[in-house]
Amino acid sequence: MTAAGVIRGTTSDRRVVIPLLRRLRSAEGQANPLPVWEDFRALGEVVPAPWGGYFVTGFELCNQILRGRNWLVPDFAWQERQPDPARWQDPATREMTRTLSRLNPPVHTFRRRALGNLFGRDTLDALRPHIAAHAARLLDRLEAELHTHGEADFVATVADQLPVHTVGHWLAIPAEHYPHILDFTHRQVHAQELIPTKSELAISAQATLEMRAFFTGLVARRRTRPGNDVLSEWIRYWDAQYPDDRAAADQMLYDLTMFITIASLETTATLLANLVWFLTQEPARADWLRRHPEHVDDAIEEALRYDPPIHLNSRFAAEDTVLAGVPVAKDTTVHVLYGAANHDPRRNPQPHVFDIRRKGGHLTFGGGAHYCLGTMLARLEARLLLTRLLERFPTLRPTGRPTYANRMVFRRITSLKVTS
Repeated sequence: MTAAGVIRGTTSDRRVVIPLLRRLRSAEGQANPLPVWEDFRALGEVVPAPWGGYFVTGFELCNQILRGRNWLVPDFAWQERQPDPARWQDPATREMTRTLSRLNPPVHTFRRRALGNLFGRDTLDALRPHIAAHAARLLDRLEAELHTHGEADFVATVADQLPVHTVGHWLAIPAEHYPHILDFTHRQVHAQELIPTKSELAISAQATLEMRAFFTGLVARRRTRPGNDVLSEWIRYWDAQYPDDRAAADQMLYDLTMFITIASLETTATLLANLVWFLTQEPARADWLRRHPEHVDDAIEEALRYDPPIHLNSRFAAEDTVLAGVPVAKDTTVHVLYGAANHDPRRNPQPHVFDIRRKGGHLTFGGGAHYCLGTMLARLEARLLLTRLLERFPTLRPTGRPTYANRMVFRRITSLKVTS
């Protein structure tokens, strides 16, 4: 048995979080989740969940879990050991369980090493001119919308478009497929909710069929006409790994291409929309950053801290342990609350203040073996877009608050109307 953390005001009532979870999914909670995070933290470091797991709220404790080797992601083996394994048989859930985000060592280690430094300096340097050029084209479109209608939706016009064009260009996916990719990504993500409803799972199941058909078709077409793109390189690599088992190679290629693509979209789009919302709702904030462009990266990090695109992530205990004084049995799930951790005042004083010069810390990209693969790409997209936007739109401002998808795990801004 191992131990982590110290006791700090835990509660034993598993029903107490139910109102908090309802608030988090409500329109009010989506618009401003900060009071919900604060109420979670007030319940303690380790808060019992109604289904038998725990929510974890403190920065240092969440960091230990994300980095700790004794905390694993809920993979197929874990699912099969559960009292209700049928809960995990939904096709959309199983589809995502095969991806890197739900694999544990040694399988995760093998696949992750095969990718190398996926978005290293050379890759980013090669992508930089394309991202900058497309960001400029999207801002041209934004300017045209503002000129014609006096108002534009920043999400539909810019934030949703830049990530899909970036990853699409990288994988050499024809642009005519981008709207379909965005559509099934928005629908498939329901299966990754903490407690998906039957109707949400049905929506995700249909999206999964479309997603599978698209990416298996993409791999098959690329086999017939390979090039110098990254997908063609993956095909050559995995065919060599499985020379006598084309089906195994195809499955690996599908899982990888599908996951890298859809994981690159909503989270980055939410970051881009958040940046515009946080900076332009107070014009003095954007004006200051325009005069101090050397702090653009600081603004990006503060947006990631202040409102993480993912509300929570889950791990399970690889062995019996004690977490902040609470005994946690082997196989018990814990849910790392990114927002609560990022707003822990012991790590970030005055956490409810959006402070570009904070130089604080956040866990938004996770940690340990499952640290987000696309961190540097997301930061590059945000940096290039924000720098150009500040130069071109000195009077940009929102006409109202953003609207959000009704979710608990993956945060998504569905609309942000702006004017200039």
